[in-house]
Amino acid sequence: MEKGKVIQFMKLKKACLVFSAILIIASIASLAIKGLNFGLDFTGGTLIELDYAKTANLPEIRETLNQAGYEGAVVQHFGEDTDVLIRIQSDDPKLGVKVLALLQDASPDDVKLMRVEFVGPQVGQELKESGALAMLLALLVVLVYIAVRFQFKFSLGSVMALTHDVIITLGFFSLFQIEFDLTVLAAVLAVIGYSLNDTIVVFDRIRDNFRTMRNASSLEVVNTSLTQTLSRTLMTSFTTMVVLVVLFFAGGEMINGFALALLVGVGFGTYSSIYVASALLLLMGVSKEDLIVPVVEKEGEDLDELP
Repeated sequence: MEKGKVIQFMKLKKACLVFSAILIIASIASLAIKGLNFGLDFTGGTLIELDYAKTANLPEIRETLNQAGYEGAVVQHFGEDTDVLIRIQSDDPKLGVKVLALLQDASPDDVKLMRVEFVGPQVGQELKESGALAMLLALLVVLVYIAVRFQFKFSLGSVMALTHDVIITLGFFSLFQIEFDLTVLAAVLAVIGYSLNDTIVVFDRIRDNFRTMRNASSLEVVNTSLTQTLSRTLMTSFTTMVVLVVLFFAGGEMINGFALALLVGVGFGTYSSIYVASALLLLMGVSKEDLIVPVVEKEGEDLDELP
């Protein structure tokens, strides 16, 4: 980019706001109609850990379980490729022994039962409620923080951009019915922090430029600020996405949902910091007058005598 050249980001503000509105409506519709595909952490069920003498063949294990009537069982590696974690929606207290016997008959290798854990539906419901409460509390704390740090229009823009990222991330998991468990919930909470940090960097620069670019219009200030913070935003997002891509493909199935949720959240968080939050500021008519601290006249004091 040439020195002094300002990228006209806000030329696309209307198209981006329409695009975001469509995504939000689609996400809310999917959440209302299809809901989230909650994992055993929230629905209850049985978790079985097995140890194979040699590398476990996950597709064969899934096929064996499906043929035995355990359709929808989640089978994944747990640490080593000889450790297998199986999750089945069942409250049968003898399920671990039954699955062990089934897989021992189907496998030529030695199979050992390491542990069996049962999550009851009541516990799952409590986790679901606690997770929703944690998300609401995180959003509330963020709301209080930005309300103290920024003026009203900046605060409202931050909250709306943050809500935009969370709804779209949840909508993505709902639309494709990807399992939503505690690790994904943790990723969504991390998205809240990441998205807010990105938006604050941009808004800080906009606020500073309003004070230094006294003769510039609000549109010019916003475009200049976005141009100045672009390299930082892209480098931060790029390095984060590289790590998340590696985690998604090489981190194992246990954290696939976590990495995927962060990939979606970070991607849309970067987009919303550039186009949604700043576009909303202009839509609300932000100007340098919004940054002027009102002078409060004390009793008995003449404003004309103030320096």
